[in-house]
Amino acid sequence: MKNIRVLDGGMSRELIRLGAELRQPEWSALALIETPEIVRQVHEEFIAAGADVITTNSYALVPFHIGEERFRSEGAALIDLSGRLARAAADAESGRNILVAGSLPPIFGSYEPERFDGSRVQDYLAVLVENLTPHVDVWLGETLSLIAEGEAVRVAVEASGKPFWISFTLADDVGAVDGDGPRLRSGEPVGQAAAWAAGSGAAALLFNCSRPEVMGDAIQLARTVVREKGVSIEVGVYANALEGDQEDGAANEALHDTRNDLTTDSYSRFACQWAEAGATLIGGCCGIGAQHIHRLASTLK
Repeated sequence: MKNIRVLDGGMSRELIRLGAELRQPEWSALALIETPEIVRQVHEEFIAAGADVITTNSYALVPFHIGEERFRSEGAALIDLSGRLARAAADAESGRNILVAGSLPPIFGSYEPERFDGSRVQDYLAVLVENLTPHVDVWLGETLSLIAEGEAVRVAVEASGKPFWISFTLADDVGAVDGDGPRLRSGEPVGQAAAWAAGSGAAALLFNCSRPEVMGDAIQLARTVVREKGVSIEVGVYANALEGDQEDGAANEALHDTRNDLTTDSYSRFACQWAEAGATLIGGCCGIGAQHIHRLASTLK
């Protein structure tokens, strides 16, 4: 388990824990508007827990969550603020070099690959990239449900000169866990996504916002594919702790409960399995808090 870099965990539940108000559809974007000091506090707590990489709170800064009108009038300023808060928290850590990852979310909705519009996606990604560029070390296209979303991120950041990571979310229904092999929420096979990533210039291929139980097979398959392609690309994972079917309702309509069985110890055991399978970037997504990150960081390091 050498050379593991620890990612942070899920932003939204930590915002709630620290007293920020979150409601749909704005969700974590609301904290940037009303209580930005708590956003920075979440970053600081993940760093204190052992995270080597923190991610900007820009995931919900898209029309899907804040609406088209607010995105056009306030989006640039809020995106810039999300970057400044993360950068300030990272730079305040004198003992370690903390990377800031610029979150580039699925523009047209989480877990909704059918809504992807290739003719419009760059209009929105350009605003995120322009306003995050001064603050971030690496781009993170995350919770992407189909390969076309990954390609859109690649195109959007190409001129920035910064490395980019691509993170796909996996189908985690019973069939995906028990029989058909890992696939994206679009239905595209993980092997196909890994082959695309290997030829894209991405510095890392990750899997996130799916159940821990489906991650291991995806990591192993991705490692096999990139090795066969002869490219040097890291593989990573950050699972969620959500309960039930995450595809019930749009991501800006419902709040899922979190699992009681994913304790800090049990999640750390999953993290060890992922590291053994070859993952070198490991953290958490929705419902995985600073305590989880502290436990897995202390174990993996």
